[in-house]
Amino acid sequence: MQSLTAGFILSFSLILAIGAQNAFVLRQGLRREHVFVVCFVSGLSDTILIAIGVSSFEVVSNLIPWLAPAFLYAGAAFLIWYGWQNFHAALKGGQALAASEIQANSLKKTLLTCLAMTWLNPHAWLDTVVLIGSVSTKYDDGVMFATGATLASFTFFFTLGYGARLLAPLFARPVAWRVLDAVVALTMWIIAASLLLE
Repeated sequence: MQSLTAGFILSFSLILAIGAQNAFVLRQGLRREHVFVVCFVSGLSDTILIAIGVSSFEVVSNLIPWLAPAFLYAGAAFLIWYGWQNFHAALKGGQALAASEIQANSLKKTLLTCLAMTWLNPHAWLDTVVLIGSVSTKYDDGVMFATGATLASFTFFFTLGYGARLLAPLFARPVAWRVLDAVVALTMWIIAASLLLE
């Protein structure tokens, strides 16, 4: 139980930080669009990364030294592009949370964006593979540690995705969407800048 609890607490504390993945899940929850798929795929992606980190993060980084820089630049490029998409939406405005007026994105497009939020996000790799992977070596039961971290990920994403509905009345106003899009864009650009300036 100690390893399980430690893994849960560490993973939950890391995932609480505002980032590309969380912002996307929140947005999908507010739109009530493919929420289950987005939450499940986000949690599953984290699970795979946590498994990699707990089982072999040190071996992988030594065998493939170019992997970290490659994900760094690919991730920064993706975050800049996604930030621009949200910035454009903030400038354009006119969006409100009226179900009859929302133009739903296809499941395929939503799924691809969701996967990119994790697999092209260096911070997700850093949190799961490096940080969780390195801390797990301090515990005797790595499987239970990984299980706790995975439970935290699924708990957080499903709470965020479905809990976002409580904010629906606020986002019935177009100005709230413009503010959210602007904040998401700024967050994406700050993360991209921090990656490129490290």
